[in-house]
Amino acid sequence: MKYRVEFTKEALKQLKKLYPSIAALIIGWLRKNIDNCDNPRVHGKALSSNRKGQWRYRVGDYRILAEIEDDIVLVLVISIGHRSEIYKQ
Repeated sequence: MKYRVEFTKEALKQLKKLYPSIAALIIGWLRKNIDNCDNPRVHGKALSSNRKGQWRYRVGDYRILAEIEDDIVLVLVISIGHRSEIYKQ
């Protein structure tokens, strides 16, 4: 089973607002580590409390919040942002 990565409309919007070099870094990291991997949980950390069921991936000072859907082998990126702002949404 190989997982694929998809983005919500909100995540794509946030990605476009970032500097192009940061956006390229995040996209490259996702392609290298998450897209077509067997277990996307290896690279992330499970969140708790009001974000239960979501996973966090760390890329420098930026965070990627995602939901892992095992039944359809999908990692759905929900939100992308700087570590100081991402959890306030």
